[in-house]
Amino acid sequence: MKIKIKEGKACPMGKDSKYYKEKKKEQTLKLRELIRQLPGFAADYIHSKEVTTQTSTLISYSYDLLTFFRFMVSQNPALKSYAVKDLPLSILDQITSEDIVEYQRYLELSVEGEYHENGKKAIARKLSPLRGMFQYHYEREYIQRNPMLLVKLPKLKKDKNIVRMNNYEVQAILEAVEHGYEGMSKRQKACCEKTKKRDLAILTLMLNTGIRVSECRGLDLSDVDFVVNSLTIVRKGGGQDVIYFGDDVAKALSDYVNTERALMRPAQEDDNALFYSLQGKRISVDAIERLVRKYAKMSVPNKKITPHKLRSTYGTALYRETGDIRLVADVLGHENINTTIDYYAAIEDEHKRQAANAVSYKRPDK
Repeated sequence: MKIKIKEGKACPMGKDSKYYKEKKKEQTLKLRELIRQLPGFAADYIHSKEVTTQTSTLISYSYDLLTFFRFMVSQNPALKSYAVKDLPLSILDQITSEDIVEYQRYLELSVEGEYHENGKKAIARKLSPLRGMFQYHYEREYIQRNPMLLVKLPKLKKDKNIVRMNNYEVQAILEAVEHGYEGMSKRQKACCEKTKKRDLAILTLMLNTGIRVSECRGLDLSDVDFVVNSLTIVRKGGGQDVIYFGDDVAKALSDYVNTERALMRPAQEDDNALFYSLQGKRISVDAIERLVRKYAKMSVPNKKITPHKLRSTYGTALYRETGDIRLVADVLGHENINTTIDYYAAIEDEHKRQAANAVSYKRPDK
């Protein structure tokens, strides 16, 4: 099947692409902006993590630390005269475990000012950089005590019931892209027709490779090798990887590239993106999430399907077919194989279900 690719100078691939270089620059500038708002001692902690931690994670840490110190300044009369960035290191010795617990309650639910609500998982994540910052200064004897040692973090129960689709549901969601126009207005139908091949390519790709939504969004046309059916992707941690795809993905991608994408007039900064919005810009993560929800609602209304559930579907199916947990971990880009064990647990649940009818005392002895 012939694939049309713009001729000329070869485009950089993977993490060397224009998109990922620009993304890295934007994240670095954002992190610097947040660090300037932090107290000096909190900034020192963030700087200590720069070599070993992703910039996106450090941005989240910085936001969480800012939220904590803004809370302390607003709630503690002794700190009201301080701007957050001017807080001295000595205030860490004044913060008690009771202050941390009160902050936990604030994170859980606040109806004063800006409303917010967080579950146990989100609270544990937001307290993680706080625990790390106190530990960093305590180990170096910059502070006399560590109140976080007395604070119990929310206990998180691992959910073994991974939401995933069976083979019938996978076919149904792909069919929805082709024919699921019932109840739509003419305008909605016309819009869906314009992106039908793109949407089918995205869903087929994610269901048959297990790539993350961010990895899908970051793909350039030059990352696709139709000769050996491979993709060069940039993983969540910033590392580069090559994965392979089968005939179904090859057909869906080539159909899209030769039709809808070939007719697109992309914005100059996104001229090598694989997937576009109707505005000619690189498709956003939100747009991919919306299209997955749209087709899932048509075809699998009883399950809450997200891009990550497509990944779970593929991981589970791959383990079922191969029985090789390390292969699943490698293909999905899991740095820790314990993450992959979730898929094993899902298969074990299927085995348990089989046991329900495995024994019958009504059958004659063999």
